[in-house]
Formats: sequence, C-alpha cells, structure tokens
Amino acid sequence: MLITITTRHCDIPEDLRERARARLERLGQRAPRSHRIQLIFSAEHGRPGVELELHTSRRQVHFATGEGVDHRTALDRAVAKLRRQMGKSPARRPPARAGR
Repeated sequence: MLITITTRHCDIPEDLRERARARLERLGQRAPRSHRIQLIFSAEHGRPGVELELHTSRRQVHFATGEGVDHRTALDRAVAKLRRQMGKSPARRPPARAGR
C-alpha cells in the first residue's frame, strides 16, 4: 500500500509524520484491499487541518477531513471520520434477509 504525506502552507515535525504513518498503516489494514492513502496537512487561514483519501478495491474512495487546534487533533478527527465511513461500507454490511 502506498502512503503519501504532503503539506500545504505549513511545516510538520518528523514525529508527527511518523505518528501519521503508523495510524494510516493500521487504518489500511482494516480496509479491504486498500491500494493508496493520501494525507494532506494544511493550514488554511491559520487553522490546522487534515485531508485523508483512501482508495480501496472496486474503485471505492473514502474521503475525510478534520480540523483542530493543532495538526495532531485534526489528524485524529479525520482518522475517526474515515474509520466510521469504512464501518458503513457495503463490503462490511451483513446481507439483507429476504421475506421481511
């Protein structure tokens, strides 16, 4: 799985990059046949934010954003949103029962 971490209008410390990579690797293991994860750290108008894009099999794309007082909080919020989306994906839902 390819993990890409980029920044827009900000500088990110190396320890935060390593934390992000570890979180994304764990997230990629939960996704069925994940191909690529793209993470963008940004600071639009001085507000730290994170954008996450996860590409899985069958051309499914999960996208989540997060904002916070710092980039670590924004990363945690975006990962939580993406994890909720993956829990709702059709691949994880049990099959519907007929006759109801």
